[in-house]
Amino acid sequence: MEVQIAAAKVNKYATSESGDTLEVIERPNGGLSVVLADGQTSGPGAKAISLMVVRKVIGLLAEGVRDGAAARAASDALFTARKGKVICTLNIVSIDLQSNTVVLTRNNPAPVLICRGEHIDCLSEESPPLGTSRNVRPVITEIAIEPRLTIVVCTDGLTHAGSRRGRSMDICTSLQAMLDEQDPSPQQIADSLLAHAVRLDDGRPADDISVVVVRVMQRNGDDVRRMFVRLPIPPLPPS
Repeated sequence: MEVQIAAAKVNKYATSESGDTLEVIERPNGGLSVVLADGQTSGPGAKAISLMVVRKVIGLLAEGVRDGAAARAASDALFTARKGKVICTLNIVSIDLQSNTVVLTRNNPAPVLICRGEHIDCLSEESPPLGTSRNVRPVITEIAIEPRLTIVVCTDGLTHAGSRRGRSMDICTSLQAMLDEQDPSPQQIADSLLAHAVRLDDGRPADDISVVVVRVMQRNGDDVRRMFVRLPIPPLPPS
């Protein structure tokens, strides 16, 4: 087996900077962690908030601090810096090779989807964002690594896509249709969900959208770790 991680993200329409921040880091005791934060509102102000939260979290994870403690520390730091007036959602997805589990740490009202075989579970229990008080705690779920395990994590731009136009984004149904018809890669799942959300917003995303997909796949046969990143560069203004 091997774990593959893919992401797709897009800015809110007519906004130069996304308020979502995504990082992938190696864990000091083996494995990887994906950290996704969504700052309140959008644009440069939201980006500054999500960057602060992500940098705090990855710094603590790199020191061996547990995911839940890192999330609580980031919330306390945000509360102290902004006096409880600014919030930020947070998801940490950790592939822990010591326990052979995936650890999901969530401070985000947006649900997390977990697919085992043909059954999809939706983790949607109440989970407050960071920065609201000094007592914010994450919802933590630990799942054994097993073949074809698929996890989808997103910001609320995906779940709310189309809502301003009287439409709804049914992530669970969309994911189930993809898994029933084919054996998609994580990148295909992320790209498809993002494209569907953008279509619901008539090509003009009403919010920043980020999708992260983690999937346990058949091993390719070597021990090489690989990562691919695509960063579109906007055209330069005429001189």
